[in-house]
This record gives sequence, structure tokens and C-alpha cells, in this order.
Amino acid sequence: MYRSLEECVIDLEKNGHLVRIHEEVDPYLEMAAIHMRVHEAGGPALLFERVKGSRFRAVSNLFGTVERSKFIFRHTWEAVQNVMAVRNDPMQALKHPLKNVGAGLAAVKALPLKNNGGQPVAAQEIKISDLPLIQHWPEDGGAFVTLPQVYSEDPEKAGIMNSNLGMYRIQLSGNDYEMDKEVGLHYQIHRGIGVHQEKASRSGQPLKVSCFIGGPPAHTLSAVMPLPEGLSELTFAGLLSGRRFRYSYIDGFCISNEADFVITGEIHPGETKPEGPFGDHLGYYSLIHPFPVMKVHKVYAKPDAIWPFTVVGRPPQEDTAFGELIHELTGDAIKQEIPGVKEVHAVDAAGVHPLLFAIGSERYTPYQQVKQPTEMLTIANRILGTGQLSLAKYLFITAEENQPLDTHREADFLAYILERIDLRCDIHFYTNTTIDTLDYSGTGLNTGSKVVFAAYGDKRRELCLEVPEALKELRVFEQPRLIMPGIVAMQGPAFTSYPDAAKEIQEWSEAIQSRGPMPSCPIIILCDDSSFMSETISNFLWATFTRSNPSHDIHGVNGSYEYKHWGCDQVIIDARIKPHHAPPLISDPIVEKNIGRLFVQGASLGGLKL
Repeated sequence: MYRSLEECVIDLEKNGHLVRIHEEVDPYLEMAAIHMRVHEAGGPALLFERVKGSRFRAVSNLFGTVERSKFIFRHTWEAVQNVMAVRNDPMQALKHPLKNVGAGLAAVKALPLKNNGGQPVAAQEIKISDLPLIQHWPEDGGAFVTLPQVYSEDPEKAGIMNSNLGMYRIQLSGNDYEMDKEVGLHYQIHRGIGVHQEKASRSGQPLKVSCFIGGPPAHTLSAVMPLPEGLSELTFAGLLSGRRFRYSYIDGFCISNEADFVITGEIHPGETKPEGPFGDHLGYYSLIHPFPVMKVHKVYAKPDAIWPFTVVGRPPQEDTAFGELIHELTGDAIKQEIPGVKEVHAVDAAGVHPLLFAIGSERYTPYQQVKQPTEMLTIANRILGTGQLSLAKYLFITAEENQPLDTHREADFLAYILERIDLRCDIHFYTNTTIDTLDYSGTGLNTGSKVVFAAYGDKRRELCLEVPEALKELRVFEQPRLIMPGIVAMQGPAFTSYPDAAKEIQEWSEAIQSRGPMPSCPIIILCDDSSFMSETISNFLWATFTRSNPSHDIHGVNGSYEYKHWGCDQVIIDARIKPHHAPPLISDPIVEKNIGRLFVQGASLGGLKL
């Protein structure tokens, strides 16, 4: 049970989970590059003892593996799972009160504790420019905080039990921000802080915000947890750390007493500044957009504070482990929230939000001999209207019948659906709607479309295990490569415009149609590089679902409408890079070469097996 980030670092090092880097390292690109090389190899957490331009140390890759994360929370993990199980299914507590009384007591004992007497973080007042100003990618707009705990309170109901703690990135430098006086605050739609800001703006008042950085690792994880109603992030932080969240107020701002750093400030109504670019979890830069600017009030740091950070980029990254931890802790929460759903998997390889796989139920019409999606369509609507799941673009959903299914076995799950889907009836579009702020495949910021592929019933087709003859020796889109059973990648010319694409794809699909039926290949992916697309399932999931907008980029062989419902013989997804897409993340080769000095024999990381 750690009282500080320092205690966690010492414990990890003692147990072989952390390595110290003694050499001076540049926060401009080098620290991020080192982190990514070690993380990719499944390496340890890293403590940077000499950060160029700052007197503070920094730590990364704390949560780089699920195993290390569980080691950090080994003393409280089971108790937290018990509490979450009761919260997810309150009826169990009524049915087995003695069995579950411990979980209730644990939650009560974890309530935040106001403690004005002990404020280690307030030991020194510093400036933004004193911090490790870490820039992760070459085209980033400046330095960012990547593991903040951003705290705000409901302006209409002040107090810590009416607060929101979220992980929203903070831009510390660059663009038009006045150093030491302003920082940028980026949050996506459907976030709790947005409700608070709207209320404050409506009353014409600034919103007070506190950004906690560091502290016990449980505080960091609590900022990203999707929690059941009635369980606050700060109570969860107390549960997971085995120690109540200690806080106080200074100048009207909430202070996490055990944080390593706290930045306090105000967001004034209607005030924004350009924020970004920033290398994000879809594997591309999120571009410059106006977001709230926070006027800095004061910045605090505890003695010998440690700055935690992570690197965001194409999955898998450290936030992949976050996702797995969240899934284990929340357990069956989604089943309680959406009746009939058995499993929902936000596919990490596709950047999480673009692609969902789900297992529903099909109980509405058991008397019918012809099996088709019915109940699962209502479940699909519930999924796409629930919290962060509503940001998804693609949802593939089915129901178990004669065999168990696992959405985490992506290729097998997709194959099961493709064997059963009726391409004339089972594709359902939602147009002119919301998608992830970070996804630039749509028609504008936060705007795009969604599609549901729903399949149920008996097997309709055998899937091709090699490229069908009908897809060979075609013009325009060529070099076919099998991605997986039933899905083929085709390489074509660079995308120019949607009218041109529609014309060339229509002509090309007519050529396929003229060659006769091809039921074994239900999906064709158009791309810029068919070898890359077919090299791994991960490449396919990432490139296809981050580079396509369903309403604009899904076409079909022999496509047609029947009473406004679209269907086809083969689905064509145009996953070529479009002119309006954000650029992909590419590391700086010079920096990659420079950090090699740390991995040679005798250097801090020379002993790692990478």
C-alpha cells in the first residue's frame, strides 16, 4: 500500500521491475523514444534521474505490462474486485448480505479524507517551466502532461463528493500559450468535466480546476476508470491504494496532498486557444483545434517529486495495459448496464474507439425456423448509445448458439460473423452522427458515421483461404493479398476525391461482378499497400478501421437499395489514406540513433534483453 509514487518506485526496483537511467536525457523526443523501445520489448519501468532542463526526476512504463500493474496493486486487487462486483450487481448484496458486508465496509473506509495538516505537495511553489517538458513526437505542438488527474467540482453542488477526476491531456508549452501563465486542456465529448464547465459558463463564472500529477499509482488509474453510478473516482482511488485519498483546499482549489505535483487554475467562459498537434492513440496526430485554456494560478511540487509520464501512439502502448486492467476490474458491468449483452470488446489494435466486437443475445423469436438478427439489433443500439462506446464507428455483433465465442480472438470472431452474415439485410448505417474527437476519417471534428454488421443463424458460406481467381488480373486495384479467411486486400492509386473514388470503385466492382458470384470473399479492402495490410491482423485492424468513414468509404459489388436499406454481394471498404486524414506517427531516425548510447554495454540500459 503505497503512500507515494516514491514508495512504488523503490518497491519496483527492489523486486526487479524498474531500472534507473543515470545519464542525462533530453525531454525533447529522447525520453519518449527510450520508453517506446523498452515498452515494445516488454521491459521494466524506467526512472530518469537526470532530465535535461529540469531538476525533477521522471518515471515511465509503470503500467507497461498487466503483470507489473497487478504487482503494484497486489495487496488490494481482490478487495477492489469484490467491491466492483457488488456495485455492478447490487442484488447479489441483498441475496448474500453476510458474504458482501466486507465489500460495503471497504467502500465506506475508502471515502476521501480532508486533511489540512499534511500537505507535502505544497512544500514548494514552482513554475510550469521548472517541470520536465516532455515532447513525444516530432510534430507535437509542444510538451504535454500524459498522465494527469484533472479535478473539477460541480459548480451547483460544490464538494469532493460532487467532483470529477479524469485523464485529459494538458499542453504545457508551444502554440500561443504564455509560458508559466497558461496551459491547454483537451477533453473529448462525453466527459464529466464538460458538464461542470457548461454549468460554470452558464452562470458566467470561471471553473476552478486542479491537475494532480503523480502520487500513489492508484490515483492515476482511478482517473481513467469507468465507474458504476455512486462510486466516485476518489473513493475508488482509496480502495485501490488501500489508503483514503487525502485532500485539502488552498485558495479555493482542491489539492491532492499526496500528489507529486499540482497545477491549479481557472477556465473562463468562452476562452479557448489552439491546442495540438499531439501524437495520439489511434496512431496519428490529433491536429490543432481550439480547446479551453486554463489560466495558471499556482504550481506546487513535493520535495524530491517524480514526474510520471507515458507515450501515446499506435497500439499497443502502455494504455493497452490500462485497458486490460479496467476490463478485469469492471468485470460484468456492461452486462448490468445493457441487458442481453454478454461481451463488448473495444479493439485495441484498431485504436480502441473505431471498432467494437460484441456478443449479444437472440431470444426474441425462438419459434421461428429462419434465424436472423432481431434482439441483437436493439442491443447494438444500446451499445452505440452508451458512454464512450458511443464514439465507435464499426460494430460487429453476433450471438452464441452452438459454440462459445471470444471477441478477443479477433480473426476467429470476424470469421464467425462473415460465415453467417446476409450482406443484403445485416448491414445497418447511422449517418451524420458523432465519432471520436481524435478520429479524422469523418466529415469534421467529432462528426462522421457508424455501421453495424449483425449476423446470426446458420453458416451461409465457406470463406476463401486464398485469393479468388475473380480478383486476379484486374486493373486499377491490383496486387491482391489474403488478409484472413474471407477478406482480401487490393492495392490501388492514391485517393484524390470522393467523386473520383466513387466512379473508379463502381467501374472496378462492375468488372468483378461480370466474373460471376464470389460468395467466399464477403469483404474486400482497398488500400495503399496490400503487403502491409495483409502482413498481420494488427495491421489490417489498424489501417482499415482508422482510415475509413462507413457512410463514405463502404461500397459494394452489385450494391443496391430496397426500401432505403442498402445491401450488396461483396462489401468494399476504401481504407486508403485520404487528403483530410491526420498524418501517421513516424519516429525521428536521428533520435532513434542517438538513444542507442543508453543500450550499449556499461550504459544504464545495456543489460536489458531487448
